[in-house]
Order: sequence, then C-alpha cells, then structure tokens
Amino acid sequence: MKNFQTFQVVPSIPKPLQFFETLSRNMWWCWNKDAIELFRRMDPSLWVEANRNPIFFLSKISQSRFEKLSQDKGFLAHLKGVQEQFQSRVLDSTERTRPALGPGDTVAYFSMEFGIHESLPLFAGGLGILAGDHLKSASNLNLPLIGMGLMYRRGYFRQYLNPDGWQQEAYPETDIYDLPVDRVRDADNNELRVSVIGPEGLIQAVVWKMMIGRIPLYLLDTNILENPLPYRDMTSRLYAGDQKTRLAQEVLLGIGGMRALEKMNVQVKVLHMNEGHSAFASLERLAQTMAAQEIDLKTALEIVPRTTVFTTHTPVAAGHDEFPAEHVLPYLKPLEEHLGTSAAEILSWGQPDKSSSTAPLSMFILGLHLASYCNGVSQLHGRVARQMWSHVWPHRPVEEVPISHVTNGIHVSSFISQEFANLFGRYLGPDWYMSSRKPENIKHIDDIYDEELWRSHEMNRSRLVRTCREQLVKQYARRNAPRNVIEALESVLDPNALTIAFARRFATYKRAYLLFQDSQRLEAIVNSETYPVQFIFAGKAHPKDDEGKDLIKQLFHFASKPELRDRIVFLEDYDMHLARHLYQGADVWLNTPRRPLEACGTSGMKAAINGVLNVSILDGWWCEGYSEERGWRIGNGEEYEDRDYQDAVESQALYNVLENEVIPAFYDRRNGDVPGDWLKMMKASMKMAMEMFCSIRMVADYEKRFYIPAAKRYDELLANQSAEAKKLAAQINRLRSLWQHIEIAPPVRHAQGPCRVGEKFEITSHVKLAELKPDEVDVELYYGQMKSLEDLDSSKSEPMRVLEDNGNGQYLYGCSLNCQSSGRFGFTVRVTPRGDSRIKSTPGLLTWA
Repeated sequence: MKNFQTFQVVPSIPKPLQFFETLSRNMWWCWNKDAIELFRRMDPSLWVEANRNPIFFLSKISQSRFEKLSQDKGFLAHLKGVQEQFQSRVLDSTERTRPALGPGDTVAYFSMEFGIHESLPLFAGGLGILAGDHLKSASNLNLPLIGMGLMYRRGYFRQYLNPDGWQQEAYPETDIYDLPVDRVRDADNNELRVSVIGPEGLIQAVVWKMMIGRIPLYLLDTNILENPLPYRDMTSRLYAGDQKTRLAQEVLLGIGGMRALEKMNVQVKVLHMNEGHSAFASLERLAQTMAAQEIDLKTALEIVPRTTVFTTHTPVAAGHDEFPAEHVLPYLKPLEEHLGTSAAEILSWGQPDKSSSTAPLSMFILGLHLASYCNGVSQLHGRVARQMWSHVWPHRPVEEVPISHVTNGIHVSSFISQEFANLFGRYLGPDWYMSSRKPENIKHIDDIYDEELWRSHEMNRSRLVRTCREQLVKQYARRNAPRNVIEALESVLDPNALTIAFARRFATYKRAYLLFQDSQRLEAIVNSETYPVQFIFAGKAHPKDDEGKDLIKQLFHFASKPELRDRIVFLEDYDMHLARHLYQGADVWLNTPRRPLEACGTSGMKAAINGVLNVSILDGWWCEGYSEERGWRIGNGEEYEDRDYQDAVESQALYNVLENEVIPAFYDRRNGDVPGDWLKMMKASMKMAMEMFCSIRMVADYEKRFYIPAAKRYDELLANQSAEAKKLAAQINRLRSLWQHIEIAPPVRHAQGPCRVGEKFEITSHVKLAELKPDEVDVELYYGQMKSLEDLDSSKSEPMRVLEDNGNGQYLYGCSLNCQSSGRFGFTVRVTPRGDSRIKSTPGLLTWA
C-alpha cells in the first residue's frame, strides 16, 4: 500500500465574503433560517448535492461564482444581516437573569450521540437529537455548558431496501476535513491526547472541537496511527454490534472524556450523564476529585453524586446496557490505585443489591448510585422508571423512589418550516424562537389569519409530496425498476389530500403494524373518492432487529399493491432532512406505541409546532399534551396484559378516530372555505408545543431544578478543605454501622372505633435507636387511604416527636393525626436518617415498624 502524504486546498474566498469561513465552522447556521437561505442562495442545486454541508459546499463553489457574489449588493446585504445575528446571538455575551449559573459554573453534558444536523454522522435517533437540542438551547440561554461525545466517522447506518423489501445497511465514511471540527491542542500547541487502559493495552484518542453556537462540543477519536488496528476502528460506528467494542466506547466516553476536560483545565462543577452509556464518567470524576482536593474515597462519594445529574430515556429494562463482569474488570483494575479500593468494590456499585460478585454491571444502576439528581423524560416515564428500579431502594414506597422527571422538549428553530418561521417573525416578533420564555407572546399565534396559515401549510404539504416523489424515484432506480414504474412514481400522492405520516424507529413496540390490522377497512379509507387519505411511512430497524426489518418488509409489500401504491409509500433512509419535510408537510402525525413503552417521543412535538395534529396512544409526552382541542387520542390510556387483545382493541379505536373525527374535520370546508375547526386545532397545537414542549423550557428546567443547586453544593462541599463533605462521610459511616440496631414497636392508636371527618387522635410508638440520637434520625407516621392489603394510595408522612426518653436508647414517639376525608386508612411508623435528600434516600437506611 502506498503511503501518501496529504495536503488540503481550501477556497480563496474574496474579502467581502470572508465571514463564510466563520459561519461554515459553527453549527449555529443550521437553526438560523436566514443563514440556511444564504448558503442555498449561492447555488441551490449544489447545496442539495453537498447534503447541506457548508464546508464541502464551499469547496465546490467556483472562484468565478465567489467573485460574482462578492459584488452582488443584494447578496452582501443578506450576508451582513446574518453576520449581525451571529454577533448578537453567538459572540455577544447576554446578561442572564438571576438565579442563574455563573460563567465558572461549568456543566459537562456527556452523551453517546449528538444529533445536530444530517451532515454530521454523530447520532442514530431520538436520544441523539434530544442531546443536540440540549446544546442548541443551552446556546440560546448562554449557559456555561460543554458537550462530550465520540467522533464517529461512519456513524449510524444508511438504509436501503432490496427488491423484496428487506432492509440493507451501508456505512459510508465521512471525510473529517468536510466537518467543522478542529483538533484540540495543549498550551504548547501539541495535539491533545487522552488514554485509557484496556484489556489489551493502552487506548489513545485525540480530541476534536466543534462549536454549536456558543457551546463547545468535544469528540474523542481513536482513529490514529499509534493505536493498533482494532482500537483505531473503535469510534468508527455508533452503537457497534460487538459488546466488547460497545463497552470500550463507553469507557472511553466516560473516563477518557473526563480526562480530556482535565487536560483542558476545565473544572466541571456539574456532570450531566445523558443515559447510562456515560456512567463511567463518574468513576473518573471521583478519582480527579480525590487527587485535586486531597481527600479519600468516602469523602469524594459525598461530593460527586451531589453534583451529578443522570437522565434515563429507556422505559424497558432490557434496553439498558449490561456488561459481563469479566469484561468490565480489566477496565476497573487501573482505577484501584486512584480510588483506593478494589475493582470488585467499584464493580458492585453497578450490580443489583445482594447479587453475586460475577453479576453483570448495569450501566443504569451505576448511574443511579453515583447521581443525586435522577430523572425520566416525561411524567409517565418518571412513574414507570420509579416502578422499574424500585428494587435499588428496597422497602421504599415506589412513589418515594428518587427518580423525578423533566419532560423533553424540541429546539423549535431547528424544525419549524420557513413559511411558519416567517409567520412567527411577523406576529410574535424577531425573538419568537425564545417565546417559551415569554408566554405572553405565544397568544399572538391566534392573531395569524386563517387563510395565511392554511396557505403556508399547503405549501409545506406540496413540498413534502415533491420530496417524496424525488425520493421514490431514486429508491426504485437503485433497484433497477422498469421505466414505466419510475415514471408513474412522479405522480404518486396528491398534494391536496389528507396526509398522515408515521416516521420513527421500526421497533416492534412502536407497532407500525397497528394500522394494517384490518386491511379491508384501511383500503376503504385510503381509496375513498370523496375524502382521499394517504399515508407516508419512514424509519429504520436496528441492524440486528429482524422483527423490525420484517415489519418494514410487510409494509413494503402491502404498499406495493396496485390499488394502494399511489396512496401508501415507504421512504428509505429516514434522516433529519427527510424528517423535517414530514414534520412540516403532513396533516396528521400518527403514533401507536404500546403503552407505557414510549419514554417521551419528541417527533410529535416537532410536528405540533408546525401545526400538524397528533393522533396518538396516550403514552410518553402525549399524556401531558393531549386535549381535545389539540389532537386525538387512541383509547383512554389503558394498559393490557394480553397484547393480541390490546392490538385488536386499539386498531379498531384508531380506525374509528380516523373515520369519525379526523377525516370529517379535515374535509369540513363550508362554502369552499378553509377548514376553520381544523385551523383552530392547528393553532392550539402550535401554542402547546411552543409553551410546554420547547427545549428552551426543558433546559431552563434542568438549570433551575438541577444545575443551580448542584453547582451551589459543589462550592459548599469543597469549602474549607471539604469540611462539610468530610462531615457527611463520617455521618453516613456512623449511620450505616449503627442502623441495624433500630427497632420500632407496632404503633398504638389512642382512639376507639371509627372517627369522623374533622376529628383527630394521637398515635404513639416505642422506638429503639440504640446508640443513635434523636437528632440524627426522623421518626415519621406513614399513612394514607388503603389501596390494597399492602399498599396505600396517595400516602403521606407526618413527623413524630419524642414524648419520653426511657434510657438506653429507648424513646416514646408520638403525633396527632387529623381526619380530613372519609374512607379506610392505614398507618405505620418508620425511621429514616435526618439529612439532605441524598442521605434520606440512601439504600438500606430505612426501618419500618
């Protein structure tokens, strides 16, 4: 093999256009409509050919075209406007309202994937796009946040179907020089490198930096000559199928990512782990905290979790990564010296309670144990997560499991259509993209003229139909379809018909098949001459998910029927570009997951902001978003044991909603006018998405509820040579050593027979605290209405006070209980440790009467 040396030739951009060199290297352009249009205006067809990648695009612009544009006054005025926006929205430091994080309160956001734009192969789906939206919104809010991920040169796969409809995967490599990244260098201008020790030796990585508006995103890359060949390929693909490679990726992300930040002299006050993939970051952060503060492991364990946020996106236990102990231990061995404990002890932090030493390491349990702020991504998902992981906190009531929720949101600017952005600019003002922070602005959506809104939506639908036709022609040409078939594809779909989109990952729980349960009824809906309906499907199955691939194949064959192929289509290679057309141009967004397996589901939010109405199972975000003036529900939120019965019931409910509510509403055109009731729902849907499901609201929630308290605790715990952290370590050590001696006698109710509403009575209980003191614990009356023999409904707790000190650690506790409502109630007494939420929720420190 020839060993070529390389050099790069970049465009010679005329001085009036030199801002393009800055603009193309900051991903801010991808959510600014004026910037996108500026690039497209240079050469519309080339912009599409370049996959909307500015760096590659600019390298293909001819020198003569540059010279011509440099003298075009209209173009230069457009460029100046974009440059002024870039100055104010990226370069200028805006004043932040208090309470807020200060410039030094750095939040490090770790994620396995980041979905910024289709030209960057760093994501697979919703988790990555959510992470990308988090960074974009942090830029909007000027948060002191940085991202950490991996550099995937091949990323996730590109999808295409064979002539039988079976999914095939391709992994084209992205040229690193076509991406807006720069290698990070140290103070001596040397290439910054980090390393972790793997089972077969040193794994080295270089660090790339990409700017997402104001936010830096750092990416680790093992594709360097110093690594042996297997390690070079480690960061090639996202979610590699080989479990050992997946483990190595997660070790590199967590441990290597924290080491990279340390080498860049970044002091992380708050660590945010987006899903369990990045949980190893907490281990390295423990080691760094111990070294920097000269403290022991027990003290560090009182600091790191209290300044760590852990977000879970997966409501299925099988969806969380687990790795065999024998695969993990070689990575933990090198940490023994730094942490001052054994690899087996470190491993136990990620193993279920009372499991064997050879049990697999759960990345989720590891994340839970090392984070005080744990959350799901919707209200329902928070409830599901508390139930699913309650075994980590044995004997604790499910509702008190310390997993809360922050409902996901979407970065509106990234997904809104050009037409709707123009409307928002006109009616909501130039800062409309920040409207979730100004609820008074959102009401102006009602001021948009119905005709204006409907014509804008019709333009979006026409663009979607045109895109579908172009995509289908490419798909069938690749399969060598006959010419007459390809020509017929140029007229599929009707730009005026009710258009329903179903686009998401083809996992079986998402039930793409639900619509096809009664094929005759579906065909009658589709082929109606009076009220035509058409369906557009798109989505990928995981490369190893043959069930998901079979769903795509079945759909492919069904849609190939001559009587249906103009009305039902499947679009290959679903990506962010195709998704935007669907979110913007469909009339209805269909979602049919098996409740409660959808953690949140943000695609419906992206559709809603574009006035697309949701028809969905009450799962994930739609439980919070649904009301009858905004869209439709399928069923009433039931959960079934019999899945076949569930499919039968909910498929009929879906047909009923379509036939009796959705289709009549869309085609209700009195006197040939626009559909007035439909437009009212569009406006209600748009207001809902902007106010409730915007990622600026989401990131502001994280800042207020988690980041600010965690940053404050970081400063408090490190003050005076970590004095408070050392005190907490001593406290928890004392509690653990003495807790087993606590005993609680059955509580005594000092009242006879039933009570009446408004009455109160006394309850007492003898409690043995042994060597613990009353000021070290909280003794509580736990009560509520009986749900079953062993469970209470809407339980509450009432503090009990010491009535008598009987000596030898024996106390009589008591309190009064007011009877505020009628019913059958139950009560008992418990002891919990006194302290902050971290101490009170420590597994094992809870005793019941």
